Amino acid sequence: MTIKTGDRLPETNFTKVTAEGAEKVTSTNYFAGRKVALFSVPGAFTPTCSAKHLPGYIDKAAELKAKGVDEIACTAVNDPFVMGAWSKSAGAGEAVTMLADGNGDFAKAVGLTMDGSGFGLGTRGQRFSMIVDDGVVSELNVEAPGEFNVSSADHMLGQL
Repeated sequence: MTIKTGDRLPETNFTKVTAEGAEKVTSTNYFAGRKVALFSVPGAFTPTCSAKHLPGYIDKAAELKAKGVDEIACTAVNDPFVMGAWSKSAGAGEAVTMLADGNGDFAKAVGLTMDGSGFGLGTRGQRFSMIVDDGVVSELNVEAPGEFNVSSADHMLGQL
């Protein structure tokens, strides 16, 4: 079943990429007590994700935080080492936290997986964004296959 606005995020695990290395976090603890702008990409270093999606959130980080977002997080079905390398390569710094969903547990739990096997990617998370208030989805934006519109930082800014 696909998550929807008003639903509480299910309990899953992420690996948070930090300057000190990988840190295991649960979704319940990570999203508790704050507003998080979360976006999901099919994969680190993939064309649209690297050229538009992540850079948009890096560029708009101050504006999102000025509108009440406590943290901006990116998730993908990639391991934490790839997510860390992508963060460094993109210059994400402190602007965007990388949450590795290495086994796709989060993508599966929220019902937002996609079959990328035609591209050699296997099962991945769809391209989407959500605003999560204290663990509850207050906005959900799921892209149509091959699109990049409603999950952008600009679109999210309009929702805050």
